[in-house]
Order: sequence, then structure tokens, then C-alpha cells
Amino acid sequence: MFEIVEFIKKVEGLKLKPYEDKFGNLTIGYGRNLDDRGITKEEAEIMLYTDLAIAEYDLRDIFQNYDELPLELKVVLTSMMFNLGKNRFLTFKNFIRAIKDKDYKKAIIELNNSRRARQLPYRTELETEYLKKLIKE
Repeated sequence: MFEIVEFIKKVEGLKLKPYEDKFGNLTIGYGRNLDDRGITKEEAEIMLYTDLAIAEYDLRDIFQNYDELPLELKVVLTSMMFNLGKNRFLTFKNFIRAIKDKDYKKAIIELNNSRRARQLPYRTELETEYLKKLIKE
């Protein structure tokens, strides 16, 4: 099998981002035809867990106390980082400041006044519900 794998790697080449092959098929990796084959549920799960690990790594860079944060807050922050990526997440300066200050009411306002909230109302609504659990009245 090793010989076959090495041959396929050599003739296909590795592309880590999707591209169109010479026949117009969306392709990735070592020639995986996404149009015809797609990915399996197991592959999707691996990709999800990998992306979540990256999101949490990036969040630890921003929130040094990330591991001590309440689960509800981790859910929201990870959802946002997963969705936005680090560079776009960092543009939510007022939201980040509110989180660091534990001002969850302000964080909710900042979250809901964003363009992202208008683009992803359902997701933002769910994230808001999680943040509301942190408000002590």
C-alpha cells in the first residue's frame, strides 16, 4: 500500500485549499473530488474537532484565563471564533473588552449590534441566550 500511496501523492500533488481540477471539479487534498465524492461524516467530525481546537488555541491567546471561564462563555466565544476566525474576531473590540470586564450585558449589546448579528440572526440569538445565563440580577 505504501508504494500506491506514494505514487498517488506524486501524481496528484497536495492542495490544502479547494481548487477546480482541469475538468472543473471542486477538488482538495490529494485529488479528492468534492463534487462527486464529498467527505464522509467521520471526516467532517475530524475537521470540526480540528477547527474547534484551533479556535480554542486562538481564544487562549486573547483570553489568558480561557480555561477558567464559565462553560456558557466558552460556548459563545468558541462559536464566534470558529465562525469568524481570529482576525475578524479581533475586530469585535468592544465585545472583547466587555467580556474581559465581565460586563455581559454590554457584551450582549455589542454582539447584537454587529453586522454579523444581522447576517446570522439565529446563531446570534443562541449565543445571546448563553450569555444571558451569566448575568446575575
